[in-house]
Amino acid sequence: MSCTGFSAFVYLCFVGCFCCSKAMPTTVNQEAVNDRPVIGILTQLVSDEAMQPFGRTYIPSSYVKYLESGGSRVMPIRLTLTTAEYENIFQKINGLILIGGAADLEKSDFAKVAKIFYRLAVMANDAGDFFPIWGTCMGMQLLTVLVAQENLLECTTAENIAMPLNLTTEGTSSRMFKDFPDELMKALTSEPLTGNFHRFGVTVKTFQENERLHNFFSLLSTNVAENGVHFVSTIEGKRYPFYGVQWHPEVNRFQWNRKLNFPHSRHAVQLSSLLAEFFVNEGRRSLHQFDNPEEEDSSLIYNYTPVYAANFTAYQQIYFF
Repeated sequence: MSCTGFSAFVYLCFVGCFCCSKAMPTTVNQEAVNDRPVIGILTQLVSDEAMQPFGRTYIPSSYVKYLESGGSRVMPIRLTLTTAEYENIFQKINGLILIGGAADLEKSDFAKVAKIFYRLAVMANDAGDFFPIWGTCMGMQLLTVLVAQENLLECTTAENIAMPLNLTTEGTSSRMFKDFPDELMKALTSEPLTGNFHRFGVTVKTFQENERLHNFFSLLSTNVAENGVHFVSTIEGKRYPFYGVQWHPEVNRFQWNRKLNFPHSRHAVQLSSLLAEFFVNEGRRSLHQFDNPEEEDSSLIYNYTPVYAANFTAYQQIYFF
């Protein structure tokens, strides 16, 4: 659904033609960054009957490509592990994405595992250990459930429609959008750059009235559903690096079903690219790492082969687990 930071240590050595000359090291005092980030993607429960023969959980390849395009690698996270195993994984990865799909936001394995990572991320950030989380569509809905400690979703149907965003004052100055070029910010509010494929969401009224939500998140944008209800479409944490979009930035570059309104304009592609870079660069600020290269290599998505799925789903390819 992107911050930048590079750390450099420059050692300048000048050798004079006279004895006793010494080279003096010069260091640049900057925040440490991780240039080999690994972002975890929580696998989603299969609900589509056509997908059931391939596995119990899945990750659409569009999310994987989205993160890779921003400069990250991906670790798939299964829903069948123990709490201790998730705590161990948390110390290895540099961020987490909660993807869209269909699952119970309170009782499903997807929700239960997400709650474990949410709790770990809150504690880590409180302790100065930076760890970002991003939620797309149902992933954003789940973040609101975790923060509000209750399900506040209502009917906000916006199915198969691309829309511009109604940016708030907080949106224009947000971490997510503040570095966008002026041309793209104008397009974001006037062109249909955000693909929506949802039936439920959090209304603006509910967001404003719920103390937990409006104290935790800044409301960056809103949209109007097919039934006329104003719903929350983009949020970011005020204190925590947690982000949510009710729309799908990954489809702009990596999904091509002709029957669906995936935005593919120049500005739509630019939006998707900058958001991927933004979140990956948030992940660069996390210094979590694997214990050794072998453990890291064996954990990455490269060990799995996606299935071509465009002939029976809206996705081009899917990883099944």
